[in-house]
Amino acid sequence: MKKVIYTLFSTALLATSCADLDPTLEQDKELGGSINSVEDVRSVLNSAYNHMSSREYYGRDVIIFGEVRSDNAYSDANSNRFVTVAKMAMTKTENDPSTAWKRINQTIVSTNVVINADRAKITGDVTTLNHYLGEAYAIRALAHFDLLKLYGQQYQQSDRTKALGVPYTKVFGKAIYPARETVQRTYELIMEDLNAAISNLSASKDDASAHYITTFAAYAIKARVALFFEDWAIARDAAKYVIDHKGSRLDIADANDFAKTFTTDNTKNQIFSIANNDSDNTGNNSLGNIYFGTYGDVVMLNDLYSKYETGDVRKALFSEVKAGKTYRMRKQTDIIGSQDIPVIRYEEVVLTYAEALFRLGDTANALAQLNLIPAKRGATAYTSATLENILLERRKEFAGEGFRFYDIARNKQDMPLVDDALQTYGTVTYGSYKYSFPIPDDEMGANGNMKQNQGY
Repeated sequence: MKKVIYTLFSTALLATSCADLDPTLEQDKELGGSINSVEDVRSVLNSAYNHMSSREYYGRDVIIFGEVRSDNAYSDANSNRFVTVAKMAMTKTENDPSTAWKRINQTIVSTNVVINADRAKITGDVTTLNHYLGEAYAIRALAHFDLLKLYGQQYQQSDRTKALGVPYTKVFGKAIYPARETVQRTYELIMEDLNAAISNLSASKDDASAHYITTFAAYAIKARVALFFEDWAIARDAAKYVIDHKGSRLDIADANDFAKTFTTDNTKNQIFSIANNDSDNTGNNSLGNIYFGTYGDVVMLNDLYSKYETGDVRKALFSEVKAGKTYRMRKQTDIIGSQDIPVIRYEEVVLTYAEALFRLGDTANALAQLNLIPAKRGATAYTSATLENILLERRKEFAGEGFRFYDIARNKQDMPLVDDALQTYGTVTYGSYKYSFPIPDDEMGANGNMKQNQGY
């Protein structure tokens, strides 16, 4: 993880990941046997956090993938970044699908080193060791979920027991050529890992910062995954756990503090965030630079901006480029990536809870939860809990944070064409092969068990 001095173990793992993982997940047979203490476990686990902070993952790209393919944003090709992604016109030889695939899998390998370590040889506090294992299980689950959202065939095939998901990699220490699980089996394995995470994590060992996976983070991830897979009761219960147990640690950001969510470490609404600082960051490849810096390729559309009423504090985080047409997103305020990037916020938990309640027929409580957000944004309360209103509030609250494409896709909706002069791909209907990324060509060439997505 960033802000941590790496030992030989994490350095070796980073080298192993880059050299051997492309693309067959051939892994270092010796490294796992070098873990002898809880400090060694932490060191290796930190490499997973480091991979997550990279520009190919939560440092930039995976967040942009959820925005630039939606009705929130487009790429103006200022530095020729995210152009084909925005057009939903990718090919199997392109860079973006390949680098994301590799980096997310590198994250998974780091967790597998920890999970498969010989516990009998590890010295140190058992509760601490279990907690670190819990972090590893949660990260492994989240990484596989992110792979599934990008590369899975759940958008093209309604039967999840037949649709192709992604390989679910659990082993470490040998060359493997994994086949793809079904979407349903991928979901089941993600949930197994999240339940293992929750069983191993200890609230007493939760880090005070938002830079590490905590008990709250594991439950929040579980709620996120369950919502995506329409398991409303599981989503409701996981979200409710966070709400009921948050104490003074978590809350919705007040109107005056909302902007600090993206510029200040460990605000009360951050459950899990990517750690950055002035000396350890993504530099020019930062999220801020792609939104409003010298790259500035990803531009927000008026269709999004127009959804904010006067007085809504979220509206102030946009700057106008062309009147009534395009805007810059300014949640991050520096262009070198020195500010933390929220991955899971408490507001997401609240809106997940609201949607789950609505889906289960409890519209009165769904409305009460939904209105907790606009009450602290200077916005008008909703008069009814509807799916349209819930998705609208999610769109306004999480603009620029990578949620919008998946909210549209999980609800089986066509990708809206709101500006045909800027969104040059036209309307893409739900079920199109374009909703999923291609499996990278180098992975296909090296792994005989891999199957390509339809259309590629």
